[in-house]
Amino acid sequence: MQLGDRFFVPLLGWFEKSATFALIRNSEYMQSSFTEEEEIVAALRDPGQRREAFARVVDEYGEKLYWQIRKMVLAHDDANDLLQNTFMKAWTNVDYFRGEAKLSTWLYKIAVNECLSFLTKQRSQQQISLDDADQFLADRLESDPYFDGDAVQLKLQKAILTLPEKQRLVFNMKYFDDMKYEEISEIVGTSVGALKASYHHAVKKIEEFLTKED
Repeated sequence: MQLGDRFFVPLLGWFEKSATFALIRNSEYMQSSFTEEEEIVAALRDPGQRREAFARVVDEYGEKLYWQIRKMVLAHDDANDLLQNTFMKAWTNVDYFRGEAKLSTWLYKIAVNECLSFLTKQRSQQQISLDDADQFLADRLESDPYFDGDAVQLKLQKAILTLPEKQRLVFNMKYFDDMKYEEISEIVGTSVGALKASYHHAVKKIEEFLTKED
């Protein structure tokens, strides 16, 4: 199944290159009256409605996915590339989505796997050890021309970067997105009890880092 260039016109130019971005909407695809996930899923199963339904998926979930990805990889350009990869993989595998999980959960799983694979590949290419990965990402964040956060935000990001990658994922989903542990559990494949413990330890590590830095 090929999505084609026509679909990606709104996606390729989606985010302006700054920390504050604009979502470019394609009016041809905005005629859909889909408002509920169930309706979107039903339309995805219909070959005649699939393209329009998937355009709605991009419009509905793109912003949330972008920021979830960017909180992991930090750089705008990397996040934008991974967002496109996420949607391309989702489109390619849409026939295999059976609705057993929420559509948003399925998309987040793809995005999470893209992030972790990217970070592993980045460390390998740059010959960076796990111990030095947080400093590498912190340096990239400071040099990113599209990062417009203040000193407090930069300090918080540096604290979060001291966490292991999967713990960082959990912290981001809970702290920034206020996701329920049950939803996070479906995305990362970890028990609710283990997630609660992970989040608690993450908060303590971040507090210690910020206190020490002060």
